[in-house]
Amino acid sequence: MKRMLTALSALLIAAVMSISAAHADKLKVGFVYLTNPGDHGWTYAHEVGRQQLQDHFGDKVETTYVENIPEGPDAARVIRELVAQGNKVIFTTSFGYMEPTLKVAKEYPDVMFDHITGYKRAPNMATGNIRFYEGRYVQGVVAGLTTKSNTIGYLAAFPIPEVIQGINSFARGLRSVNKNASIKVVWVNSWYDPVKEADAAKVLIAEGADVLAQHTDSPAMLQTAEKAGVKGFGQSSDMHKFAPKAQLFSSVNNWGPYYIEQVQKVLDGTWSTGDGPDHWAGNTWKGLGEDYLVLT
Repeated sequence: MKRMLTALSALLIAAVMSISAAHADKLKVGFVYLTNPGDHGWTYAHEVGRQQLQDHFGDKVETTYVENIPEGPDAARVIRELVAQGNKVIFTTSFGYMEPTLKVAKEYPDVMFDHITGYKRAPNMATGNIRFYEGRYVQGVVAGLTTKSNTIGYLAAFPIPEVIQGINSFARGLRSVNKNASIKVVWVNSWYDPVKEADAAKVLIAEGADVLAQHTDSPAMLQTAEKAGVKGFGQSSDMHKFAPKAQLFSSVNNWGPYYIEQVQKVLDGTWSTGDGPDHWAGNTWKGLGEDYLVLT
């Protein structure tokens, strides 16, 4: 009996050690989200990408995320917490996380950081982005062919280069097919605020806009367009179910391939930001041609 108990104990210890070893072998990957996946836009698209990453690698990786983290200095505390939890790869998914990510990256040189939409890199900090402007150009073309009032409304978040680039690209697409059309821009001063987005849409519609575009995160603009009988474009994810009559199409951010590519490099030991002064080798910027951006 004593020998049997000893044997059983040895088996249990071996099983526990095996489970612990398997758990330790997993690459832990953390994500920082600006809002929550329920925004049905920007963060939702990142969450879809995280799930694709998890499904692709299975038990080779363990992913986790924190949500509703405001842009600014306090984001550094949250990023440090992810490091303390053992995450060896951390994706920070909003422009305003750039400085906090860079700060924490310098503190933890053995952790790999990846900042989405930023332009600052380090030996252990890469950047990734999608050529959103390609989709906005197509939106402009479709808006120019659709409008009857020749007034287009555009909801913009913040006057940063990426947002201005999107407006300019949209305008070029619009003018390529309709030189009589004009764009009215309303600055919402928020990435995600459904009430402000809806109010801005109402203002633009009242001023004659019959097609709306957005560089904001929620379906509120499209839902407002649906009620008013005008058209619009979904952004970041497919928003058709929220406004089936209003949506012309959505520009969908397909983050899954990017996350998979970067994590595969980490697993292969080939992840690098290069030796240049700005670590440009650590930058990825792809669009429609690589299916990082999809029109639905």
